[in-house]
Amino acid sequence: MKTLRTLALAGAAALATAAGAIAQDLPQIRAAVLKIGTVNWELETIKANGFDKKHGFELVVQPFADNGATRVALEGGEADLAVADWIWVARQRAAGKDYVVVPYSKAVGGLVVGADSDIQSLQDLKGKKVGIAGGPLDKSWLILRAYAEQEYGMDLKAETEQVFGAPPLIFKSGLSGETDGAINFWHFLAKMKAAGMREVISVETASSALGLDPETPLLGYVMKESFLAENPDLGHAMYRASRDAKELLASDDAAWEAIRPMMNAKTDAQFETLKTDFRAGIPADAPVSEAGADALLKVMASLGGAELVGEATELPKGLFLTSE
Repeated sequence: MKTLRTLALAGAAALATAAGAIAQDLPQIRAAVLKIGTVNWELETIKANGFDKKHGFELVVQPFADNGATRVALEGGEADLAVADWIWVARQRAAGKDYVVVPYSKAVGGLVVGADSDIQSLQDLKGKKVGIAGGPLDKSWLILRAYAEQEYGMDLKAETEQVFGAPPLIFKSGLSGETDGAINFWHFLAKMKAAGMREVISVETASSALGLDPETPLLGYVMKESFLAENPDLGHAMYRASRDAKELLASDDAAWEAIRPMMNAKTDAQFETLKTDFRAGIPADAPVSEAGADALLKVMASLGGAELVGEATELPKGLFLTSE
């Protein structure tokens, strides 16, 4: 005669087998991401908490060494999702590619200076050396240029010396004082602020002054319409799983302890600043304002030209996929 313990074990095994079978039947979303990218914090939160399976899919993370490789994987069908700023996606869509964006983050950069610097505004950068990550077409740099022109009649490009480099290089040169100010990606700026550097102006503040909508998310999960046509529920499922992860990270400090090992935070101050700035970059759970996005695109087109936006002189229709 079977004991209660035996029956219980058999029942648990049957449930595990059934759960495994269900998991195997779930459609997959293969995400091509930068191996050390901050998006991994959210993706790991999705997977660790089962938010993907809750919404009917299995998230498979595929790490790559650089962003270019993630885009090649998406284009070639080796991945179903990549991460990019939507200005780039708009350019691709205007050129005929069927890319759509699931909003991910509105985290943006700004200008930081040394704690003892006498620079109080962009106007004080005249004749100074500025380190800029991302190159001459970096979106933060372009928005700050537009702001300086509007507020001070100042051409930042002509009146400062620019040093362009990879984010780690700009991080080091800013901390060492080799440059008078630095414009970097948000997570490097968080670490710079944790080390004592002071923010002069954020891109969010500059955007608001320019009449742009600071709530417009810049980064998104990029998917193909052809993939979504074959899997009509997966775009919205990814959006909802992403929102679940965001809500957890926004409200639960314990969730951050789980991902701390992948954050490359060398001090508690870095960890806390990264957490604070990530939370500040969480966009509203609402459709993207197309008017706001179009206004931002026009600013980018005016300063970056075709080299930045290609043929996307206005917001392509159907660019954003949000909630149902």
